[in-house]
Amino acid sequence: MLKNIEAVLFDLDGTLVDSMWLWKEIDVEYLGRFGIELPSGLQTDIEGMSFSETAAYMKERFQIPDSVEKMKDDWNQMAWNKYTYEVPLKEGAKEFLDYCRENGIKLGIATSNSRELVENIIRVHGLTGYFTCVVTGCEVNKGKPAPDVYLEACARCSAEPSACLVFEDIVPGILAGKAAGMKVCAVEDAYSMDQKENKQKLADYYIRNYHEISY
Repeated sequence: MLKNIEAVLFDLDGTLVDSMWLWKEIDVEYLGRFGIELPSGLQTDIEGMSFSETAAYMKERFQIPDSVEKMKDDWNQMAWNKYTYEVPLKEGAKEFLDYCRENGIKLGIATSNSRELVENIIRVHGLTGYFTCVVTGCEVNKGKPAPDVYLEACARCSAEPSACLVFEDIVPGILAGKAAGMKVCAVEDAYSMDQKENKQKLADYYIRNYHEISY
């Protein structure tokens, strides 16, 4: 899997950390503030969108009176403690990060989440200094499944797309990595088990945890 790979790029939620569960809780609580019940399928509708795209979508769909920036600030505040105290790294992820770092493979994060929460995760898990770059969907023109966020991370790692390996947990992310011309490894996650067969078909590799990777 790592042959001829110069940079490994990770999605964050559901890929590097076990956090997909918390966003449904936040959506229920947040919409509840406006007397709105969480509609079924909302998580699927917003998969891959950047933080800003998600806020704009929900503002329009649910007629939220707050500004997009206020919505994002509220979500960051709601998620902060959960990310700090309740979100673990995926099984075997730290060992894999250590291996890549020790063997000169650059590491990057390309996520739809906010920079504030990404930086908090990096700090909480003692990963400061591990990543050459962190790119969020808000910093590029289009969120996943467009390849923009992965191409930007690739450029910041000074690598060619063909020398990059992407780790992703949902179909839009896998499509983004493939559209960028990169190898993609799908990561199993409880949130996306219904996508398992499709993920296996679309990705180059599939792992249940990072211990399954042969170095």
